[in-house]
Amino acid sequence: MKIIAVGMNYRKHLLELDESQEPSEPVLFLKPDSALAGDKLPFFLPDFSQEIHYETEIVVKISKLGKNIAEKFAHRYYEEFTVGLDMTARDLQRKARERSLPWAVSKGFDQSAIVGRFLPVGERDIQDIHFHLDINGQTVQRGYTGDMIFSIDRIVSYASHFFTLKTGDLIFTGTPLGVGPVHIGDCLEAGLDNEERLLQLRIK
Repeated sequence: MKIIAVGMNYRKHLLELDESQEPSEPVLFLKPDSALAGDKLPFFLPDFSQEIHYETEIVVKISKLGKNIAEKFAHRYYEEFTVGLDMTARDLQRKARERSLPWAVSKGFDQSAIVGRFLPVGERDIQDIHFHLDINGQTVQRGYTGDMIFSIDRIVSYASHFFTLKTGDLIFTGTPLGVGPVHIGDCLEAGLDNEERLLQLRIK
C-alpha cells in the first residue's frame, strides 16, 4: 500500500504557511508505508526534530484498483474514511522549503501518518464533514471538508493519473488552519463533530 498526501488544500492554512498563491492543481506528496501508524501505540518524539507539528486531516481508503479515474466516478473508489494526523517535522520542512528541496524527510518519517478508526462513507456527503482535534481537552483545530480548495473526488481523480490506486491505499486530503506543536505528555483526541472519537494518541 502507499500513502498519498495533499499539501496546501485549505485557503486559511495557506496564510498560516505564508503562502500567498493558491495552487492551480493539487499538491501531492508521498509517505512510505513505514510512516503508517495507528492510534493504539504512543507517538515518540524523534530526536532529529525540535518542532513536531500535528496536522489533522480527513483520510480516505481506496477500495478498488483504479487508473485515470474520471472525477465524476471517483466516489466509487473509496468506501471508508477517518480522521488522521499528518505529523510534520516543521523545522526540517522549513529548511527544505527555503532551499526548494523535497519534503520527504520532514513528512515521511516513521509514525508520521497516524490514522484513526475508519467509518463507512455510506450516504454521507464527504464534502460536508466537520472534524476537530483536541489536545489535553482543549480544541486546537477545526476543519470542514467543504472548505477544501480541491474536493476529495478531484484529489482521487488527479492522483490516479500519476499513480495507479490500489486497494488499501490511503489519501490524506490536507489540513485546515490551526496546526501547531506537540509536547511530551500531550493527549490528542480527534473525531467528527457531534460524533464519537475516532483517534486518541499520547505523546511520549
